[in-house]
Amino acid sequence: MGLDTDQLRAGIDRAAEREPAIAAALAKAGYPEPRIRATGYRTLLRTIVGQQVSVAAASSVWRKLEECLGPELPPDALLAAGFDTLRACGLSRQKQGYARSLCELVAGGALDLDALPADDEAAIAELTRIKGIGRWSAEIYLLFAEGRADVWPAGDLGVQAGLHRILGLDQRPDEKATRALGEAWRPHRGAVAIFTWHCYDNPAL
Repeated sequence: MGLDTDQLRAGIDRAAEREPAIAAALAKAGYPEPRIRATGYRTLLRTIVGQQVSVAAASSVWRKLEECLGPELPPDALLAAGFDTLRACGLSRQKQGYARSLCELVAGGALDLDALPADDEAAIAELTRIKGIGRWSAEIYLLFAEGRADVWPAGDLGVQAGLHRILGLDQRPDEKATRALGEAWRPHRGAVAIFTWHCYDNPAL
């Protein structure tokens, strides 16, 4: 599971001790709510389904998949489904390719989501073997599902916008600058990332 309330607050507090601007933003905006997803294949499949579509559209596709393949959406059932069947559920050809890549790795035992490497970069490398799962999606999975405390999705626009606002920067930092800024908050960068999402459009700031 992801970082719970106590872990999240403790991580933000440690970062606030090192960075007065975080402490000031925390005093105004308060703590964010935890962001927790289930570990395992279904969360990654849901990520693929949700790419580049609205939340409502993704929910509709997911519901149709559950009705067609069963609520657990077993990998073998998706692999056995034909193109037209999955298309009727709302999966494009591209997303079918991504979903099949995930299902093949899981069903064949090539990807064990219960035993990802302890090293974050090694775990990201494992997850990005799945077609359609890039670095950002892998980082979000490790942070929200596995609760890895030091994952830092520096390429995320919300993280960048949050830092821009919290730190009072002249412009939104790019990925390289965001990665460099995050070094100061190891090993609590995951909590800081969640705090940046809480802050980037927060009316209290």
